[in-house]
Amino acid sequence: MALQDDVQAILDGGAARGDVAGAVAEIVSPGEVLCSAAAGVRAVDDETAAPMRTDTVCWIASMTKAVTGAAAMQLVESGRLHLDTPAAEVLEHLGTVGVLEGFDGEGNPQLRPARSPVTLRQLLTHTAGFAYEIWSEDLLRYHEVTGTPTIRTCRRAALDAPALHDPGERWLYGTSIDHVGLMVEAASGMRLGEYLQRHLLGPLGMESTAFLISDDMRARLATVHSRGGDGALAAMRFEIDQEPEVQLGGAGLYSTVEDYSRFLQMILGRGSREGVQVLRPETVDQMLVNNMGSLRVVPLPAVLPGVAGDVEFYPGIEKSWGLTFQINEEPLPTGRPAGGIMWAGLANSYYWIDMRNGLAGTYISQQFPFGDPRTFGLFDSVERACYAALG
Repeated sequence: MALQDDVQAILDGGAARGDVAGAVAEIVSPGEVLCSAAAGVRAVDDETAAPMRTDTVCWIASMTKAVTGAAAMQLVESGRLHLDTPAAEVLEHLGTVGVLEGFDGEGNPQLRPARSPVTLRQLLTHTAGFAYEIWSEDLLRYHEVTGTPTIRTCRRAALDAPALHDPGERWLYGTSIDHVGLMVEAASGMRLGEYLQRHLLGPLGMESTAFLISDDMRARLATVHSRGGDGALAAMRFEIDQEPEVQLGGAGLYSTVEDYSRFLQMILGRGSREGVQVLRPETVDQMLVNNMGSLRVVPLPAVLPGVAGDVEFYPGIEKSWGLTFQINEEPLPTGRPAGGIMWAGLANSYYWIDMRNGLAGTYISQQFPFGDPRTFGLFDSVERACYAALG
């Protein structure tokens, strides 16, 4: 009960201070929910002030990436996808998108062919060269000059934007997993949402996770907020396109903390949860170790600060990347040991997985900008409370 009380107090305090409109958190072991807490409201301007609950539906943004990565690894297991062959064999446009070298004197983008073919492993580790314009001035300029839609539009043309470096050259966070989603579709013959439902979400009991918001999910949907210059939170109109041309494998899912905890329990269970196996143990083991060699994660500089700030989790700690998770190569001050994995979602949702201790945690709030220290601080406090409870 001490952990439950501590986590509840952390979220209650955050909501009372205005760190968040509302937040939810769960910590799990492979077979048990160790604590489950919610605080605050789904929308600050809602006259009914519907409370946040653990079944509240939220946009989980880039927490989608791990789910899409798991789907891709299922197809690797069956031989329909391959980690180290040219991805253009499955998704032809990956052989032609090119690399942006800069702009000429008239402001026109200068592209050249990539020096080597991109692979699925590089896409899953964010070493393929694809970026997000929210952290790249060059890519933002490219979109503005060419009129190419950004990935936020869910349009297929967004994935024709060029890479910013050659495959395997360095780590750069971006749209790689959206390309992976299209590879899953090409290899399976299904729309991504249908594949996930049949092979991951359904088997794991994740009934409130989908790209398309059902009526039942909408009745429990939280509003996304933005923090103003005065520090106050205001509700904003934001929703992922519900008739998308592309279902974004990198950022499109809506889910609940309860559902995502089931996914994390599957990872803790090395591919199985409550007797249902969706990945082989050796596949999960492969996903959780460094797959980028000597390359390392680097800071992301803010370009659109209203959307996302400068981002680097745990500065000074060496970090690599698995399939598709960040790995801390050194112990963290929270108590997470070396080899722990984590990632996050743009509206300030976060998770971590600790295979050594058999623990995982999820924290979800709904607000911009990403990396807001007030809401990230709550996630950090939840994780520290977990390890303090371990003694």
